[in-house]
Amino acid sequence: MTSTADHAHLRAQLDTLTTEAYRPELAEIDRRSTLDIARTMNEEDATVPAAVARRLPEIAAAIDATAARMARGGRLIYAGAGTAGRLGVLDASECPPTFNTDPSEVLGLIAGGPSAMVAAVEGAEDSTKFASEDLTTIGLTDLDTVVGISASGRTPYAIGAVEHARALGALTIGLSCNADSALAAAAEHGIEIVVGPELLTGSTRLKAGTAQKLVLNMLSTITMIRLGKTYGNLMVDVRASNEKLRARSRRIVALATGASDQEIETALRSTDGEVKNAILTLLAGVGAPTAARLLDAADGHLRAALQAAKD
Repeated sequence: MTSTADHAHLRAQLDTLTTEAYRPELAEIDRRSTLDIARTMNEEDATVPAAVARRLPEIAAAIDATAARMARGGRLIYAGAGTAGRLGVLDASECPPTFNTDPSEVLGLIAGGPSAMVAAVEGAEDSTKFASEDLTTIGLTDLDTVVGISASGRTPYAIGAVEHARALGALTIGLSCNADSALAAAAEHGIEIVVGPELLTGSTRLKAGTAQKLVLNMLSTITMIRLGKTYGNLMVDVRASNEKLRARSRRIVALATGASDQEIETALRSTDGEVKNAILTLLAGVGAPTAARLLDAADGHLRAALQAAKD
């Protein structure tokens, strides 16, 4: 049971955090018109991209390091609690349909387990032990990358995940929204997106959450670009699991090749719906088996496979 002294210590910690700061100028925001509140909130949100831009060098360095690990067979693992954990799970869940990754390649761990996606699990975020156990359960190795996510930068679960991973030799990234955070200090790559006090005091699902989402978008998307999951800005590794994605697959092949509808259908049938392979058969004039071999030799990079077909 948490003591009065522990509560006082935590309150003192929160008092020092920019994300928890009280804004007296918004003390009567509930008395404003809905349009005025919406305008104020929109103006607040508009400051987030600039805060992210100030940390682009750190973000880029973390991406390059992540891509290098993943190219050697490592995984990308997010770990966080509450909103931060949910954002990690969300980003991870989008990678299989977008980039045709195996569900085990990009993972999201949330303090308290899957049930914490919809309901708070008491005490889960306060445990470094839970983080270590979760990483042990998924068989963490030194090829993996662990991204601890915490708006405050002090969440024990996120810090514990980074400390456990670093001790094993895994790459570690600490993403927070306060300067001089314990999370950034614990990680090899610290990324601190300082967005300032929230519209609602301490509601870090707002600007802090938006900042974290933007950075995670960059981390996963640019890593996948570096791994050859795209051809230009086309998602050539898209997994066509429904009618919309099947239509998108045909459109991607058309944009990449300029081929006729009939040529595209024939190419996709010959490659079992694999967009990247279909593009290679059309642009290089090779059969599906040859396209598969060329892509395998090029580690899935379509541009390299096209060059090899020409040589």
